[in-house]
Amino acid sequence: MLEYATLKLIWWLLVGVLLVGFAIMDGHDMGVGTLLPFVGRNDLERRAVINTVAPHWDGNQVWFITAGGAIFAAWPLVYATAFSGFYWAMMAALWALFFRPVGFDYRSKIQNPTWRATWDWGLFVGGAVPPIIFGVAFGNLLQGVPFRFDDSLVSTYTGSFWQLLNPFGLLAGVVSLSMLTFQGANYLMMRSEGDIYRRTRVASLIFGALTLITFGLAGLWLSKGIDGYVITSTVNPNAMPDPLDKTVVREAGAWLANYGHYPWTRFVPTTAFLAGALGLLFAWRNRPGLAFVASSVTCAAIIGTAGVSMFPFVMPSSLDPRSSLTVWDSVSSPLTLGLMLGATVVFMPLIVFYTAWAYTVMWGKVTTDYIRTHDKSVY
Repeated sequence: MLEYATLKLIWWLLVGVLLVGFAIMDGHDMGVGTLLPFVGRNDLERRAVINTVAPHWDGNQVWFITAGGAIFAAWPLVYATAFSGFYWAMMAALWALFFRPVGFDYRSKIQNPTWRATWDWGLFVGGAVPPIIFGVAFGNLLQGVPFRFDDSLVSTYTGSFWQLLNPFGLLAGVVSLSMLTFQGANYLMMRSEGDIYRRTRVASLIFGALTLITFGLAGLWLSKGIDGYVITSTVNPNAMPDPLDKTVVREAGAWLANYGHYPWTRFVPTTAFLAGALGLLFAWRNRPGLAFVASSVTCAAIIGTAGVSMFPFVMPSSLDPRSSLTVWDSVSSPLTLGLMLGATVVFMPLIVFYTAWAYTVMWGKVTTDYIRTHDKSVY
């Protein structure tokens, strides 16, 4: 039987894995949607772009749904507080995501240029808006969220939607959008050829460079201008959750403290820069498969950098630092975490196996000639 503290750490890692899986798999779908109106110049080209992701996007969205479900079950206080405080931001992301299933299913049902162009921009919204919102949310987590708990652990949120759109939050949104568009461009390069390939290669170079630049700027801003959080009281990792049973202070440079205490963690942001640079090099050298692997590692390392920087904090409070939610005090019971871990060990490999099988069966270049020949059997 695993100790409670071990289960807490495992679920911190698993939630991170689910977020990385979402960024890599559903992220390349969103990146392709973001690029759709720009790399496809006519209806046939846009249909070719759509059909590179249309058979898989709904399966890839399982990572997003599972991540939300894992946060709900493993970190109920985080789920309740975040979805209450970020309500309108989450709703905006969901409204944008609505364009994806409707756009994929209905775009080519009518042979009308206006109809199809409208849904092309709808797919762009469904691809570009959610990454921006998710990035803005992470940017606000790093700054602290204005909420507090009373003695009954009822949370009160005092912020607003517009307060989320602060300069650092928007910069984090650009990092997220650039990262996933870079990922989508490298995927699309593997599945396309001709003019679509050439335009997508340019997009990969642009968004890859933008990812590295904005990620570096965010790190510099975080180290110089944003105070982090530190637990100053003794914490028992095996204790039952009580977010008010600790003392927390804000300190300049605290988000960099883990890199000093645990030097191996420096490998995570270093990997983000190295993998991003390799992704640019591979895209430049027309090696899209290697570029996709490199951008996938970049996604994992950027998300990992945020997690390592904040650990053990999950949702710090700017209104009442003591109310900040951490890995140790925002989780479910040991029984819940244990049962969920068992289910994860069984079902996650099945999901990975099925996804790999589906991509293997439906792999290949999607060209305008193929779309023209199979007009009635593709999107």
